Amino acid sequence: MNFKELFDFLEQLQQNNTKEWMDANRKWYTSLRKDFILWLDDLDYTMAQLDEDYYPTPGKKGINRINNNLMFHPHKPIYKDHFGAGLDKAPGSADFYIEVGVKQCLLAGGFWRPEPKVLRSIRDGIDYDGEEFQAILDKPKFKELFGELYEDERLRNPPKGFTKEHPHIELLKNKTFAVVHELDQAEVLQPDFKEKIKEVYLEMLPFRRYLNQAVFL
Repeated sequence: MNFKELFDFLEQLQQNNTKEWMDANRKWYTSLRKDFILWLDDLDYTMAQLDEDYYPTPGKKGINRINNNLMFHPHKPIYKDHFGAGLDKAPGSADFYIEVGVKQCLLAGGFWRPEPKVLRSIRDGIDYDGEEFQAILDKPKFKELFGELYEDERLRNPPKGFTKEHPHIELLKNKTFAVVHELDQAEVLQPDFKEKIKEVYLEMLPFRRYLNQAVFL
């Protein structure tokens, strides 16, 4: 995958974010999308060798649309400024997300504002054995790669069924349970980019497994 060309395309797209420009450069986009899917297929195979419970996710299934959903976000530009994809994407689970873009590049995973039933399951899991979850979050390598949980909307008061004295009340107030490892373009362009992805994937795995276990029990 020629990521330098991908960055060039995305930069030009953001300067000319119109259907007319995209139509005129459709072959360029289609070629890059095809290469990105092939790159994802190779990465999918690599990840499957790392984790026996990995859920195979072909590139065509994992890749996201480049069009923004203007029905729900009418003020956004027509096209996104990145290529993104989810791998290890079992239905209803916390997948592993990759984003390569102009403004940001990142590796992420977890649940972003899950539906109430899923959120309740995660909170119940933390209520049952939150010490295990906290130990994952406190691991030095984990903190080095991800810092804290992704900062998003939180409840001001304890969620229904929990008291402010709960030992893990600050975790329980979260509406999003996800972590992010930010990258810069230089890292994406390095020959060992795949090795970096493997490192982040493996360190994130216990976090995602904990969440999935809470949701599917």
